Amino acid sequence: MRVVLQVVTKASVEIEGRVFSEIGKGFLLLVGFCEGDTLVTSKKMIDKILSLRLFPDENGKTNLSLDDVKGEILCVSQFTLYGNVKKGRRPSFIDALNAESARELYHETILYLEEQYSGKVAQGIFQADMKVKLVNDGPFTLIINSEDL
Repeated sequence: MRVVLQVVTKASVEIEGRVFSEIGKGFLLLVGFCEGDTLVTSKKMIDKILSLRLFPDENGKTNLSLDDVKGEILCVSQFTLYGNVKKGRRPSFIDALNAESARELYHETILYLEEQYSGKVAQGIFQADMKVKLVNDGPFTLIINSEDL
C-alpha cells in the first residue's frame, strides 16, 4: 500500500463537472494498493496516518495531530501510484492490485477510517474520472509505503 499524504487547507473531488466531495483543513490521501495488500495492511497504514503530528503548534513546531486541529480527510483511490516507468515511454501498472480487489480494499479502508476518526471523512469514487483540487499547506507532502511501517 502506498499513500501520498498532503496537508491541505482545502481539497475537493469533482466528477462530471460537479463537486462530489470536499474538505477544509486536513489531509488529502491518495491511496494505491498492490498485490499482497490486505485490510490488516490498510489498518496499520491508517493507524499510522491518524497518529502523525503534522500541524504546527503555537511555537510553529509540527506537534499537533489531525484530531488536535479538528481536521478533515479526503481519501481518493489512485492506482497510478504503482506506475512503473523503468521501460519505454508509457507507465506499466502491473504492480497495482487488480481493480476488483482494490475496490473492495478501498471501501474497507474508508469504513475503517470512518470508524477510527471522529472528524469528517470524505472520498472519491473508485475508478471514476475525477478532478482533484487542493491547496497544499506548506507545502507538506509525505509518501508513505506500507513496507516502511
